[in-house]
Amino acid sequence: MTKPQTTRKKRANGVESRQRILDATVEIAGERGYEGTSIAAVSAKCGLPASSIYWHFKDKDDLIAAVIERSFETWLAALELPSEETGTPLERVTAMARNVAKSLIDAPDFLRLGLMLALERRPAEPRGRTVFLQVRDIACAKIAEVARTLVPDLDEESVHALTTYAVAGADGLFVQREINGDAVDLVAMFELHARLVYEAATHLAARSTA
Repeated sequence: MTKPQTTRKKRANGVESRQRILDATVEIAGERGYEGTSIAAVSAKCGLPASSIYWHFKDKDDLIAAVIERSFETWLAALELPSEETGTPLERVTAMARNVAKSLIDAPDFLRLGLMLALERRPAEPRGRTVFLQVRDIACAKIAEVARTLVPDLDEESVHALTTYAVAGADGLFVQREINGDAVDLVAMFELHARLVYEAATHLAARSTA
């Protein structure tokens, strides 16, 4: 009979191995892209045999999808609107934007890999691309809910337009930082973006109630 302590140790080792594999995949994919990422390269980077990788993940596509999911969970935690007690609607949405920018700096894998896959067209769609589009829909729904909460007079057409604009702007700022590195202050840019989106939201709400 397996001792509980042995079982816990095996579980902990399994979690640690999985994280090592995902961390290695992030590095490899960041350097070589989807096509250049391979199980052999990940194995060499993390120091674990390919058999260990296949024990956790079915194939490379499953591995890339897991990287996107892990990074998205970190990013999604930042996409929470601070409570009313923390300030005005503009201050709240600016604080949220600041947190999102910081999370993208700390864990950019979700958006970096996801955008790579989303812009590609393949006969057989990689699972990573499907996962990215699914989690992106979750993020869009959360942003739409923030718009409805902060500017209740918005109609649904305006909510959809603002959500599309907010996400597209965030994508563009992220890509700009990927190109120019630390020369782009992502936190400051996201704060500016949030203020502009909020200003547009109040304008649209005023127009719809006029």
